[in-house]
Amino acid sequence: MSAATASVPAPALKTTSTATGPHRPGGGGRDRYIDTLRVVALVRVVTYHTVGWAWLPLVFPSMGVMFALAGSLVAASLDRAPHGHYGVLRRRLRRLLLPLWAFGLVMVSVMLVHGWDSSGEGEAPSATLLLWLLPVGTPPADALAQDWVLPLWYVRSYLWFLLLSPALLWLFRRWPLRTLLVPPALVLAQELSLLDFPGRGGDAVLSFGIFGACWLLGFAHHDGVLRRLPLRRVLPAGLALMAVGAGVALAPGGGWDLDDLPLANTAYSLGFVLLLLRAYPDFSWMRRHRVLDGVVSAVNSRALTIYLWGNVAIAAATPLLDASPLAPWYRDDALGTALQLAAAWCVIGLCVLAVGWVEDLAARKRPRLLPWPSGVRVGRSGR
Repeated sequence: MSAATASVPAPALKTTSTATGPHRPGGGGRDRYIDTLRVVALVRVVTYHTVGWAWLPLVFPSMGVMFALAGSLVAASLDRAPHGHYGVLRRRLRRLLLPLWAFGLVMVSVMLVHGWDSSGEGEAPSATLLLWLLPVGTPPADALAQDWVLPLWYVRSYLWFLLLSPALLWLFRRWPLRTLLVPPALVLAQELSLLDFPGRGGDAVLSFGIFGACWLLGFAHHDGVLRRLPLRRVLPAGLALMAVGAGVALAPGGGWDLDDLPLANTAYSLGFVLLLLRAYPDFSWMRRHRVLDGVVSAVNSRALTIYLWGNVAIAAATPLLDASPLAPWYRDDALGTALQLAAAWCVIGLCVLAVGWVEDLAARKRPRLLPWPSGVRVGRSGR
């Protein structure tokens, strides 16, 4: 938390160097609450990129939630291999990079065939083309593909969080509150013009500042720390953080959209994630609803594919609708918006069929054209 949120009652965080994970009544299996949050986050991202409603991030700040969930899962992987951090990073890098390379193979080929037009907001290819192989900075794109590759900032940020996680987890378990304060302090320093983060490196630092505390709350969730905090302290802290973020976003000149307001995004996402992970309801009921359970499993097994190809699908939806028999109903109204969303998800489904199996290869599983699970063992909190 920054100086702008210094008055927020912050619950004391206490961690231990040996984590046992969150409370797990009923045994192992997939954590359907975490899986469901990821599905909701992806649906919100696609909806936001399709219709552009600026208030959607206030309803559900997807990116903060996704970073928190990833932080929890990475902490679990590191704890399962306490002396094999290199192996954990190698496996997770493989699961991140192979789908990215498949996406990049198509995008770079299209841009090269198009002549890599660097007019407008695009940029010409250069040595930065190597960022498509290891995205320590946002990979370059021309004016044609600028919107298509917009989601790659998340891949870049995830990569840095992943590489820093062994050190961050060590620091967080020794000095939890002080470590948690560092990312928001970076954002506040930029807002006060004390620091400036220019260029690709600056984008990475700013993303760490905005979402770093959410990643660390994922650590706290994995360690079971959040479940031990009294709700009477967590609830006002979370609501106060959200109020600060919403206040900045809704103030005159704020613009509503959290994605354009680093300080508002930091505070609001942190408060929202704190409440979501502290609530941690029992989702074992989902095992009784096989279709819903299957949908959640399928989406989670193709989450990166959906995220990477979402903007491409959205861009393809408009010409497809214009050329379809539905064109007379595709107007700038509620029905037209619904048709655009439906078309975007149909194209996403085709992308999942075409390249989703790369995620299976990345996880060293047998490639599947259809991600629907043949059988899912469901519990409340497994990984």
